[in-house]
Amino acid sequence: MSSIVKVDTIQENTSANGITVDGLNIKDSKLVTANSVVASNITADAIDATKIADNAISEEHLDVTAITGHTAETSIADGDTILIHDASASALRKMTRANFVSGIGGTNTPNFFAYVSSNFNISSDTETILAFNAELYDTASAFNTSNYTFTVPSGQAGKYFLFGQTRKNNFSGTRTFIQIFKTPSGGSAADIFIAENSGGSDGYITIGGSAVANLSVGDALQVRVYHNDSGSRGFFGDATNTFFGGYKLIE
Repeated sequence: MSSIVKVDTIQENTSANGITVDGLNIKDSKLVTANSVVASNITADAIDATKIADNAISEEHLDVTAITGHTAETSIADGDTILIHDASASALRKMTRANFVSGIGGTNTPNFFAYVSSNFNISSDTETILAFNAELYDTASAFNTSNYTFTVPSGQAGKYFLFGQTRKNNFSGTRTFIQIFKTPSGGSAADIFIAENSGGSDGYITIGGSAVANLSVGDALQVRVYHNDSGSRGFFGDATNTFFGGYKLIE
């Protein structure tokens, strides 16, 4: 009859070569193999960050619920962060909403809107600079209400959408026009556009228009009005009748 061997202790000595039990080596490929783990023997939450190699989690191990499983957000504040891939560093980076949207789209600035605050008269047969002495807005403080000039600020060269308008105050049968003209830095004035009314019986007609101009830093813009009726003639002032404005286009 074979004798029964009682094993009281198991030494903590496991390896790819087997398990040592009180000096007795047991090796069974079905029991223990190199780099193998019996899933049923892993307790809940037993694998933590110290057991996961760096760069071991890739897209094939990432489930869509990593995104879809979270509470939906209906608005985002400037300080909220998003995760992006920095291509230049080949690394993940966090970015605030404010920084993220700063590189998207753009704003039409600088922009301005100036107007003549009250009714005024223009002498006959004379191109007269309109005295825009008031503003609704001027984001770059680039419009001067003393000399009635918009000057392209430093760093703001580009294409601008410009518009201007005036309205006659009860005189007709003459040639009347409004023009935006540009004086380049160190150059001579040149027309950007002319909107004209010739003849007609409407003594209260509005004359105006718009244009896109490619402007350089230091270019100065003013608006002139002309009529060839006899004597001095009146025009309506205020922000709805005689105004000049513009804004830089996003490119």
